[in-house]
Amino acid sequence: MNTTLDAKKLIKLHQLDSVLPREIRGQGHVLPRIISTVRRGELGLARPGRPRGSFLLLGPTGVGKTETVVVTTAHVFGAGKLFRFDMSEFQTQDALGLLLGARLGESGYLGAVRGRAAEGSILFDEAEKAHARVLDILLQLLDAARLTVATGQTLDFSGFYVWLTSNIGSAELLSLQHSTDATLERHVLTRAQQALRPELFARITEKVVFHRLSYEHQLEIAEKFLAREIEFLAARGHRLELDASVLPFLVRKGFHPKLGARPMRDAVEKLVGDAVAECVLAARPACRLLAVDKARDCLVVR
Repeated sequence: MNTTLDAKKLIKLHQLDSVLPREIRGQGHVLPRIISTVRRGELGLARPGRPRGSFLLLGPTGVGKTETVVVTTAHVFGAGKLFRFDMSEFQTQDALGLLLGARLGESGYLGAVRGRAAEGSILFDEAEKAHARVLDILLQLLDAARLTVATGQTLDFSGFYVWLTSNIGSAELLSLQHSTDATLERHVLTRAQQALRPELFARITEKVVFHRLSYEHQLEIAEKFLAREIEFLAARGHRLELDASVLPFLVRKGFHPKLGARPMRDAVEKLVGDAVAECVLAARPACRLLAVDKARDCLVVR
């Protein structure tokens, strides 16, 4: 690698300290551990013959687990280097053929990943739902970063980060909602260790528990998506100022007790977009105040 590329990589690694906290809210306790592992991996300090790093991201739905993988991968590698598998689709033994090739000469999904890229991230969402034989693949991937596909080729995945997400233990968190964060983390990690094979659990570099989002963090997430939507609309000539009631309203509409902040982006785009559309159709001036219409339970432009 030449010195120019080295310099660019160093800048990106330094920027992780600001990029991840800006995009992932309310999880400041886990981000430094993730950043540390990624920096070691990118600087060639990971053990040879293994992935650059491996992670088990635990915690409730909609708190930033998958988004952390998306943001980290995009920042470090650029577009097109995240390969995602929903393990709920790999619950039978036949799924093994999908990943490694079912017939002689096929390379399967993982062979296709390696054919497209030599480095990046492989994300296995809801890993605990996969069939035991599929988990054997993860074990090989974590242990030696090498897999043999149905073509007979042994492929090297040492240029990749392996990410597993899971909601193991999260259902019980509602009954423990008054417990400390440390108690909740211990509970979730214990449940994960019981649910996953010991040898698989032991080979993962970092096992981190994402916290439930406080109301303050919900407001921050709503503000982040709203700022992006306001910028998008401003580029199209719709300049909006915000009433103080808008963010609490968006949290009420976009945050779900079971889904977390996952619906927030769509809620912001829909609610703000509908308000602007109504304003345009009524031929009102473009630069107005975005506020809550309590009677109609929606956003309006006044």
